[in-house]
Amino acid sequence: MADINLMSENEEEERRARRAARVAEMKRLKEQQQKRRIMIKKTAPFALGGICVLAIFLTIGSFSHADSKDRVEVETQVESEARQEASTVLESETSDETAGNGMEYVMVEGVSSVNRKRAENAEEDAEKDSAAQASTNGAVSPYSAEVTEDTVQLGDDIVSSNAVLIDLSTDSILARKAETEIISPASMTKVLTVLVAAEHVTDLDDTFTITLDITDYSYVNDCSNVGFSKDETVTVRDLFYGTILPSGADAAVGLATYVAGSHEEFVKLMNEKLEELGLADTAHVTNCVGLYDEEHYCSVYDMAVIMKAAMDNELCREVMSARTYTTSATAEHPEGLLISNWFLRRIEDKDAGGEVLCGKTGYVVESGSCAASYGESENGNGYICVTADATSSWTCIYDHVDIYKKYMESSGESG
Repeated sequence: MADINLMSENEEEERRARRAARVAEMKRLKEQQQKRRIMIKKTAPFALGGICVLAIFLTIGSFSHADSKDRVEVETQVESEARQEASTVLESETSDETAGNGMEYVMVEGVSSVNRKRAENAEEDAEKDSAAQASTNGAVSPYSAEVTEDTVQLGDDIVSSNAVLIDLSTDSILARKAETEIISPASMTKVLTVLVAAEHVTDLDDTFTITLDITDYSYVNDCSNVGFSKDETVTVRDLFYGTILPSGADAAVGLATYVAGSHEEFVKLMNEKLEELGLADTAHVTNCVGLYDEEHYCSVYDMAVIMKAAMDNELCREVMSARTYTTSATAEHPEGLLISNWFLRRIEDKDAGGEVLCGKTGYVVESGSCAASYGESENGNGYICVTADATSSWTCIYDHVDIYKKYMESSGESG
């Protein structure tokens, strides 16, 4: 992959300023919502009182113009309308409270059983909407992980500038080092590429023909490749394995084009997936390969969330656990092409306190050597490790080994 000029310090400061501005705006909106909820909570009793007074005046007025028979009918009607209005106000208040912070619904004495049922239904709907919105915004995500009092702050004991280790059994961060700092994910991006593709592909034996545009894209950007030729027809399965094992740009762009019709349209799907995972505020991609771009970024924590989602996908897990793979026989390559995942082959004989089963590396000048991996302790507990900015592919591997060895083994004993 071609070396791109490093961002200047001014550009980095501008990026941090933009991120700080986004965070500040989110806090401001949250404060406004909280103030609105407090106001509604304080004014609701007055609104209810006003409705009751209005009901009394209407009732008295009706008494002065109706006979005794009509009085009963008018009183009943007005009382019913007053209760209906009171219930509406309560439901409005409760819906806002529930959607905002999940507070319990408080019923007021005198509300009929019918209105109580309506209020309960409104509460349930509001809770569903709140959960869906929170998931979209990243506040609640099935793939999130939390810092605990036992989380270890990594230091110079590892070379990588950024690192995170997540225990999947507890969704807790066991060890970290600048895990939320923005980085260039390089070819770790391809984990997201295969995850998005896996959610859209239905036939792995379907075929795709490599075009001149794809081979030119790889050549111009000096990307790593599987070695597919122009006009070579390969299977979709070949594209999946080719994207991960040798980090082939020809396979990745081919897979993107097969799924979405073009590289650009596929990138839209990738960013939609980031939003679905609750990462849209801190992660964004501009290509499916991992080429450096100012708007192509995430953190190692974000990449750990992506990796976790990929491990829940059977196809992704199968592809990312393969040490070697031979592509289908074609006219251009009658015996196929033997490709390897060198990260897994190099780490498999190291003592990591368990077994590293899946992995994807990356490198651009801006990211240094980086990798995302999945490992299991001897008792079967699963862990995600992501590091970035190591000085070489080997120091990256040894950082993963050291992190797993120190923290996976000890946590696994109590799992």
